[in-house]
Amino acid sequence: MPSTLNATPTPFPPTVSSAKRATNLTLSAYVLDEAKRLKLNVSQICDAHLKEYVKKELSRRWREEHADFVTAYNLTVAQEGLPLDEWRTF
Repeated sequence: MPSTLNATPTPFPPTVSSAKRATNLTLSAYVLDEAKRLKLNVSQICDAHLKEYVKKELSRRWREEHADFVTAYNLTVAQEGLPLDEWRTF
């Protein structure tokens, strides 16, 4: 069975700095009050969720930007098979 191209790049390479920068956020008063009452680290939680959101958005944009190429490549593989497929041993 031929393989198709559907990979997306890793949005955050391992070398990305973990440096922090202060910013201002506007959050719902009730949610912020409850988070503080529960002694949650709001900065850490916001950072984690924003990181996931950014990863998903970068992936979505990459797929959108490269959709034509991926479609053309997958069509070529479907029609012609994989390059060097005749020598594949698995």
